Amino acid sequence: MELTPLRYFVAIAGAGHLTRAARVLGVGQPALSAALRKLEAEVGARLLERSRRGVEPTEAGRAFLPHATDAVRRAEAGARAVREVMGLQRGSLRIGGGATATTYLLPGVVSAVRRAHPGLRFYVREAGSAAVAGAVLSGELDLGIVTLPVLHPEADELVRVPLVQDELRLIVPLRHAMAGRRSFRWQDLAGESVVAFEAGTAVREVIDRAAGAAGVALSVVMELRSIESIKQMVAAGIGVGFVSRFALGEGEGLTCKQGRLSRGLAVVRRRRGEPSPAVQMFERELLRVARRGWEKAP
Repeated sequence: MELTPLRYFVAIAGAGHLTRAARVLGVGQPALSAALRKLEAEVGARLLERSRRGVEPTEAGRAFLPHATDAVRRAEAGARAVREVMGLQRGSLRIGGGATATTYLLPGVVSAVRRAHPGLRFYVREAGSAAVAGAVLSGELDLGIVTLPVLHPEADELVRVPLVQDELRLIVPLRHAMAGRRSFRWQDLAGESVVAFEAGTAVREVIDRAAGAAGVALSVVMELRSIESIKQMVAAGIGVGFVSRFALGEGEGLTCKQGRLSRGLAVVRRRRGEPSPAVQMFERELLRVARRGWEKAP
Protein backbone atom coordinates (compact mmCIF):
# COMPACT_ATOMS: atom_id res chain seq x y z
CA MET A 1 0.00 0.00 0.00
CA GLU A 2 1.44 3.36 -1.05
CA LEU A 3 2.00 6.05 1.56
CA THR A 4 0.79 9.06 -0.45
CA PRO A 5 -2.90 7.95 -0.70
CA LEU A 6 -2.84 7.20 3.04
CA ARG A 7 -1.51 10.68 3.74
CA TYR A 8 -4.17 12.21 1.49
CA PHE A 9 -6.95 10.23 3.19
CA VAL A 10 -5.81 11.30 6.67
CA ALA A 11 -5.62 14.93 5.54
CA ILE A 12 -9.10 14.88 4.00
CA ALA A 13 -10.59 13.25 7.07
CA GLY A 14 -8.93 15.85 9.26
CA ALA A 15 -9.93 18.83 7.12
CA GLY A 16 -13.49 17.60 6.54
CA HIS A 17 -13.42 19.14 3.07
CA LEU A 18 -11.80 18.02 -0.19
CA THR A 19 -10.90 21.52 -1.42
CA ARG A 20 -9.48 22.56 1.93
CA ALA A 21 -7.37 19.38 2.14
CA ALA A 22 -6.07 19.95 -1.41
CA ARG A 23 -4.98 23.47 -0.42
CA VAL A 24 -3.22 22.23 2.74
CA LEU A 25 -1.43 19.46 0.83
CA GLY A 26 -0.54 21.69 -2.09
CA VAL A 27 -2.02 19.36 -4.72
CA GLY A 28 -4.86 19.69 -7.17
CA GLN A 29 -8.30 18.40 -6.23
CA PRO A 30 -8.43 15.95 -9.20
CA ALA A 31 -5.16 14.35 -8.04
CA LEU A 32 -6.57 14.09 -4.51
CA SER A 33 -9.76 12.45 -5.74
CA ALA A 34 -7.83 10.00 -7.93
CA ALA A 35 -5.58 8.96 -5.03
CA LEU A 36 -8.63 8.46 -2.81
CA ARG A 37 -10.36 6.26 -5.41
CA LYS A 38 -7.20 4.17 -5.73
CA LEU A 39 -7.04 3.69 -1.95
CA GLU A 40 -10.73 2.74 -1.73
CA ALA A 41 -10.25 0.21 -4.50
CA GLU A 42 -7.30 -1.28 -2.64
CA VAL A 43 -9.10 -1.65 0.70
CA GLY A 44 -12.35 -2.68 -1.01
CA ALA A 45 -14.64 -0.15 0.66
CA ARG A 46 -15.78 3.45 0.40
CA LEU A 47 -13.87 5.46 2.98
CA LEU A 48 -15.36 8.97 2.66
CA GLU A 49 -18.82 10.31 1.86
CA ARG A 50 -20.17 13.76 1.23
CA SER A 51 -22.11 15.49 3.98
CA ARG A 52 -23.74 18.86 4.40
CA ARG A 53 -20.51 20.17 5.94
CA GLY A 54 -18.17 18.66 3.32
CA VAL A 55 -16.87 15.09 3.60
CA GLU A 56 -16.67 12.70 6.53
CA PRO A 57 -15.45 9.12 7.00
CA THR A 58 -17.84 6.24 6.41
CA GLU A 59 -18.06 3.45 8.97
CA ALA A 60 -15.30 1.68 7.06
CA GLY A 61 -13.37 4.97 6.94
CA ARG A 62 -13.64 5.41 10.71
CA ALA A 63 -12.31 1.88 11.22
CA PHE A 64 -9.45 2.50 8.78
CA LEU A 65 -8.48 6.03 9.91
CA PRO A 66 -6.47 5.19 13.08
CA HIS A 67 -4.42 2.62 11.16
CA ALA A 68 -3.77 5.04 8.31
CA THR A 69 -2.86 7.79 10.79
CA ASP A 70 -0.45 5.47 12.60
CA ALA A 71 1.17 4.38 9.31
CA VAL A 72 1.69 8.00 8.23
CA ARG A 73 3.06 8.95 11.66
CA ARG A 74 5.50 6.02 11.66
CA ALA A 75 6.66 6.79 8.13
CA GLU A 76 7.26 10.43 9.02
CA ALA A 77 9.17 9.40 12.15
CA GLY A 78 11.29 7.09 10.00
CA ALA A 79 11.98 9.89 7.54
CA ARG A 80 13.02 12.18 10.41
CA ALA A 81 15.37 9.48 11.72
CA VAL A 82 16.98 9.15 8.30
CA ARG A 83 17.40 12.92 8.04
CA GLU A 84 19.00 12.98 11.48
CA VAL A 85 21.46 10.25 10.49
CA MET A 86 22.24 11.92 7.17
CA GLY A 87 22.66 15.23 9.00
CA LEU A 88 24.90 13.57 11.64
CA GLN A 89 22.48 14.46 14.43
CA ARG A 90 22.53 10.80 15.48
CA GLY A 91 24.11 7.51 14.51
CA SER A 92 26.99 5.33 15.60
CA LEU A 93 30.58 4.63 14.63
CA ARG A 94 32.43 1.37 15.29
CA ILE A 95 36.18 1.82 15.03
CA GLY A 96 39.07 -0.55 15.66
CA GLY A 97 42.81 -0.17 15.92
CA GLY A 98 45.94 -1.29 17.70
CA ALA A 99 47.31 0.10 20.94
CA THR A 100 48.95 3.11 19.28
CA ALA A 101 45.81 4.11 17.39
CA THR A 102 43.33 3.67 20.25
CA THR A 103 45.57 5.25 22.90
CA TYR A 104 47.27 8.11 21.07
CA LEU A 105 45.70 8.78 17.66
CA LEU A 106 41.95 8.34 18.09
CA PRO A 107 41.13 10.21 21.34
CA GLY A 108 41.70 13.71 19.95
CA VAL A 109 39.80 12.98 16.74
CA VAL A 110 36.87 11.38 18.57
CA SER A 111 36.74 14.33 20.96
CA ALA A 112 36.65 16.87 18.11
CA VAL A 113 33.93 14.93 16.26
CA ARG A 114 31.85 14.58 19.42
CA ARG A 115 32.01 18.32 20.03
CA ALA A 116 30.72 18.99 16.52
CA HIS A 117 28.18 16.14 16.51
CA PRO A 118 27.20 15.28 20.12
CA GLY A 119 24.45 12.91 18.94
CA LEU A 120 26.96 10.41 17.55
CA ARG A 121 27.88 7.36 19.63
CA PHE A 122 31.24 5.56 19.44
CA TYR A 123 32.37 1.98 19.96
CA VAL A 124 36.17 1.58 19.93
CA ARG A 125 37.84 -1.84 19.91
CA GLU A 126 41.56 -2.40 20.54
CA ALA A 127 42.98 -5.38 18.66
CA GLY A 128 45.83 -6.38 16.37
CA SER A 129 45.81 -5.32 12.72
CA ALA A 130 44.75 -8.73 11.37
CA ALA A 131 41.84 -8.93 13.83
CA VAL A 132 40.76 -5.36 13.04
CA ALA A 133 40.86 -6.04 9.29
CA GLY A 134 38.77 -9.18 9.79
CA ALA A 135 36.20 -7.30 11.88
CA VAL A 136 35.90 -4.58 9.22
CA LEU A 137 35.42 -7.23 6.52
CA SER A 138 32.72 -9.00 8.54
CA GLY A 139 30.87 -5.75 9.20
CA GLU A 140 31.52 -5.74 12.96
CA LEU A 141 33.50 -2.51 12.57
CA ASP A 142 32.93 0.44 10.23
CA LEU A 143 36.55 1.60 10.11
CA GLY A 144 39.90 0.27 11.21
CA ILE A 145 43.40 1.68 11.64
CA VAL A 146 45.94 -1.00 10.75
CA THR A 147 49.61 -1.47 9.98
CA LEU A 148 50.42 -1.95 6.30
CA PRO A 149 50.55 -4.34 4.56
CA VAL A 150 47.20 -5.83 5.56
CA LEU A 151 47.85 -9.52 6.16
CA HIS A 152 44.40 -11.01 5.60
CA PRO A 153 43.19 -13.50 2.94
CA GLU A 154 40.47 -11.06 1.84
CA ALA A 155 42.58 -7.90 2.00
CA ASP A 156 41.62 -7.02 -1.59
CA GLU A 157 38.05 -6.42 -0.34
CA LEU A 158 39.29 -3.50 1.77
CA VAL A 159 39.78 0.12 0.77
CA ARG A 160 43.12 1.21 2.24
CA VAL A 161 43.81 4.91 2.76
CA PRO A 162 47.35 5.75 3.99
CA LEU A 163 47.15 7.68 7.24
CA VAL A 164 50.54 8.32 8.85
CA GLN A 165 54.10 6.99 9.08
CA ASP A 166 54.98 5.80 12.57
CA GLU A 167 58.40 5.09 14.02
CA LEU A 168 59.15 2.53 16.72
CA ARG A 169 61.77 3.73 19.18
CA LEU A 170 63.80 1.98 21.84
CA ILE A 171 63.17 2.96 25.46
CA VAL A 172 65.48 1.98 28.31
CA PRO A 173 65.40 2.18 32.14
CA LEU A 174 66.57 5.45 33.71
CA ARG A 175 69.94 4.10 34.87
CA HIS A 176 70.61 1.92 31.84
CA ALA A 177 73.95 2.19 30.03
CA MET A 178 72.14 3.57 26.95
CA ALA A 179 70.10 6.14 28.92
CA GLY A 180 70.56 9.61 27.48
CA ARG A 181 71.62 8.37 24.05
CA ARG A 182 69.72 9.34 20.90
CA SER A 183 70.29 6.16 18.89
CA PHE A 184 71.30 2.50 19.11
CA ARG A 185 72.64 -0.34 17.01
CA TRP A 186 71.10 -3.80 17.04
CA GLN A 187 74.35 -5.21 18.39
CA ASP A 188 73.77 -3.04 21.50
CA LEU A 189 70.81 -5.29 22.35
CA ALA A 190 72.74 -8.56 22.34
CA GLY A 191 72.07 -10.14 25.75
CA GLU A 192 69.58 -7.42 26.76
CA SER A 193 66.21 -8.42 28.26
CA VAL A 194 63.40 -7.12 26.04
CA VAL A 195 59.84 -6.28 27.06
CA ALA A 196 58.01 -6.76 23.76
CA PHE A 197 54.64 -6.62 22.11
CA GLU A 198 52.84 -9.94 21.69
CA ALA A 199 54.23 -12.31 19.08
CA GLY A 200 52.26 -12.23 15.86
CA THR A 201 51.33 -8.56 16.07
CA ALA A 202 52.28 -6.21 13.25
CA VAL A 203 54.56 -4.16 15.52
CA ARG A 204 56.40 -7.26 16.70
CA GLU A 205 56.88 -8.36 13.08
CA VAL A 206 58.57 -5.04 12.23
CA ILE A 207 60.95 -5.34 15.20
CA ASP A 208 61.78 -9.05 14.79
CA ARG A 209 62.38 -8.69 11.05
CA ALA A 210 64.79 -5.76 11.51
CA ALA A 211 66.67 -7.47 14.35
CA GLY A 212 66.90 -10.69 12.36
CA ALA A 213 68.25 -8.86 9.32
CA ALA A 214 71.01 -7.44 11.55
CA GLY A 215 71.81 -10.92 12.85
CA VAL A 216 70.57 -10.27 16.39
CA ALA A 217 68.21 -12.62 18.25
CA LEU A 218 66.26 -10.62 20.82
CA SER A 219 65.92 -12.05 24.33
CA VAL A 220 62.21 -11.44 25.00
CA VAL A 221 61.42 -11.84 28.71
CA MET A 222 57.87 -10.45 28.65
CA GLU A 223 55.11 -9.95 26.05
CA LEU A 224 52.37 -7.34 26.47
CA ARG A 225 49.63 -5.67 24.41
CA SER A 226 49.53 -2.34 26.22
CA ILE A 227 52.02 0.41 25.37
CA GLU A 228 51.66 1.94 28.82
CA SER A 229 52.36 -1.44 30.41
CA ILE A 230 55.53 -1.79 28.35
CA LYS A 231 56.65 1.70 29.44
CA GLN A 232 55.99 0.89 33.10
CA MET A 233 57.86 -2.44 32.90
CA VAL A 234 60.84 -0.73 31.27
CA ALA A 235 60.77 2.02 33.93
CA ALA A 236 60.80 -0.72 36.59
CA GLY A 237 64.02 -2.13 35.12
CA ILE A 238 62.56 -5.35 33.68
CA GLY A 239 64.27 -4.71 30.35
CA VAL A 240 64.33 -2.45 27.31
CA GLY A 241 61.38 -2.09 24.96
CA PHE A 242 60.04 -0.59 21.76
CA VAL A 243 57.06 1.77 21.53
CA SER A 244 55.57 4.15 19.01
CA ARG A 245 56.92 7.68 18.76
CA PHE A 246 53.37 8.83 19.49
CA ALA A 247 53.72 7.40 22.99
CA LEU A 248 56.80 9.52 23.71
CA GLY A 249 57.56 13.16 24.35
CA GLU A 250 59.77 15.26 22.11
CA GLY A 251 63.29 13.88 21.94
CA GLU A 252 62.43 10.71 23.87
CA GLY A 253 63.37 7.25 22.66
CA LEU A 254 66.35 5.97 20.70
CA THR A 255 66.24 5.66 16.92
CA CYS A 256 68.00 2.84 15.11
CA LYS A 257 71.25 3.88 13.37
CA GLN A 258 70.91 1.00 10.89
CA GLY A 259 67.59 2.21 9.56
CA ARG A 260 64.53 3.66 11.24
CA LEU A 261 61.93 1.16 12.42
CA SER A 262 59.06 2.59 10.39
CA ARG A 263 55.60 1.32 9.65
CA GLY A 264 52.74 2.77 7.67
CA LEU A 265 49.33 3.09 9.30
CA ALA A 266 46.22 3.17 7.13
CA VAL A 267 42.47 3.54 7.48
CA VAL A 268 40.57 0.54 6.14
CA ARG A 269 36.90 0.00 5.33
CA ARG A 270 34.92 -2.44 3.24
CA ARG A 271 35.05 -1.93 -0.51
CA ARG A 272 31.45 -3.09 -0.94
CA GLY A 273 28.62 -0.75 0.00
CA GLU A 274 28.42 2.97 0.55
CA PRO A 275 29.82 4.13 3.92
CA SER A 276 27.39 6.07 6.09
CA PRO A 277 27.69 9.87 6.32
CA ALA A 278 29.14 9.47 9.83
CA VAL A 279 31.82 7.07 8.59
CA GLN A 280 32.71 9.35 5.67
CA MET A 281 32.93 12.37 7.95
CA PHE A 282 35.10 10.57 10.54
CA GLU A 283 37.47 9.29 7.86
CA ARG A 284 37.87 12.83 6.50
CA GLU A 285 38.63 14.12 10.01
CA LEU A 286 41.25 11.41 10.55
CA LEU A 287 42.97 12.32 7.30
CA ARG A 288 42.78 16.03 8.09
CA VAL A 289 44.46 15.52 11.46
CA ALA A 290 47.05 13.22 9.88
CA ARG A 291 47.97 15.83 7.26
CA ARG A 292 48.23 18.50 9.96
CA GLY A 293 50.25 16.18 12.17
CA TRP A 294 49.24 14.83 15.56
CA GLU A 295 50.27 17.24 18.30
CA LYS A 296 52.20 14.58 20.21
CA ALA A 297 54.25 13.68 17.16
CA PRO A 298 57.80 15.05 17.59
